[in-house]
Amino acid sequence: MIRLVLIRHGQTEWNKSGRYQGQSDVKLSEEGLAQARCLAEHFPVAHLDAVYASDLSRAMMTAEIVAEKFNLEVRPEPAFRELSFGDWEGLTYAQIVSGWPEAMAHFLTRPDIMVIPGGETFPQVQARSMKRLREIVAEHEPHDHIVGIFAHGAVLRTMLTGILQMPLSMVWSLSQYNTAVNMVRFDDGRPTVEILNSTAHLMLEGLSGRGKI
Repeated sequence: MIRLVLIRHGQTEWNKSGRYQGQSDVKLSEEGLAQARCLAEHFPVAHLDAVYASDLSRAMMTAEIVAEKFNLEVRPEPAFRELSFGDWEGLTYAQIVSGWPEAMAHFLTRPDIMVIPGGETFPQVQARSMKRLREIVAEHEPHDHIVGIFAHGAVLRTMLTGILQMPLSMVWSLSQYNTAVNMVRFDDGRPTVEILNSTAHLMLEGLSGRGKI
């Protein structure tokens, strides 16, 4: 058996302003740092055996704050990077709709088939992230480990739809707030989702976790 604790990074200034970050390396805001510290203080499990994170700084910073509590090193994983938004990175929703109205309509209604100019597709992101996730499950499941994986809103949604065997067209039906906690148990490779998009730790401290992509 293995438990994966899948966590979105804390808030950034681009989250606050509604800018699409993608693989732009945006650091945590002061509130994001507070969210990460709150998460570490109220972490949902008593220990972790390993911590992996997207190598983008907002995920690494969130992971390092939690990993320090458990005296662990964070293992950087490019496979868990956010979806590349290509020409849309740094732009707001309104700016993208203005410049690419048809593509943005597909982004919200048919993310499984849409193509971001200069960016990645959701199937590409799901393929790279799920491949690494399966490798981690295979490595740690024989030891009954609890493993933390820190990543981003879109890539976490693709992983969760993959785990749940949902069509990628439904990817936006799963919310992922800043520092949201998801927990999945695997028994002989069979997944059971135990927690989804929980920000209970933030509520204890009066913080908000709602954040855009």
